[in-house]
Amino acid sequence: MSQVPTSGVRVYKYYDFLMTGFVTVLLCSNLIGTAKVGLITFPFTLPGLGDSLSFGAGNLFFPLGYIFGDVLTEVYGYARARKVIWAGFGAMLFASVMAWVIVHLPASPSEPFNEVVQPAVEVLFGNTWRIVCGSIIAFWAGDFVNSFVMSKLKVLTQGRWLWTRTIGSTVLGQGVDSVLFYPIAFMGIWTFDTLVSVVAFNWAFKVIVEILMTPVTYAVVNKLKKVENEDYFDVATDFTPFSLKV
Repeated sequence: MSQVPTSGVRVYKYYDFLMTGFVTVLLCSNLIGTAKVGLITFPFTLPGLGDSLSFGAGNLFFPLGYIFGDVLTEVYGYARARKVIWAGFGAMLFASVMAWVIVHLPASPSEPFNEVVQPAVEVLFGNTWRIVCGSIIAFWAGDFVNSFVMSKLKVLTQGRWLWTRTIGSTVLGQGVDSVLFYPIAFMGIWTFDTLVSVVAFNWAFKVIVEILMTPVTYAVVNKLKKVENEDYFDVATDFTPFSLKV
């Protein structure tokens, strides 16, 4: 059960854990695997894809962040999800600054191993400014769209049909994320056809992950609502993203 201390501020048992999980998935998916292109080989040929598929390895786990966002908005409401999004934004900004400093920090010539480490660090964490900016902007915009749509649909459906808002919010949120990130990061570098195909594939892949994870989302949401004694409806919520007020 949630608790109400003497200050009148609502205290939740698992909110902080969900925030930590959200930020962890966000940082790991953006720092681990972004430089690697994965390959899936099919035992048959798919129309338009062939017998194999290349993709950014970081995309395997990035959709989990949207599932965390769905759970946070559904149980605790838009305002508390907004705080988590800003926490993620701050973590990504700090990680980007830290990566830039580490990459450009002069390596000690007295340590021979630096001859191996420095090129690897530059490859893994030396993202161009366009990729960094695209990643941060796309995350911020996409997650706020996801949370906004999720909360509005909950009021509209009177809390019924959870799957319609988890999938619907992901379709729009991940769409905004993909449409912003890839053009910002690669417009003028990739051909227009490549850009469109990558945007379409990554958007579809993330939506499919959301659909497949729907039973898990249902189980987590139902459990949290009981444990936290909370099922928040954003009836009178101020939906500005530029606030930390709950």
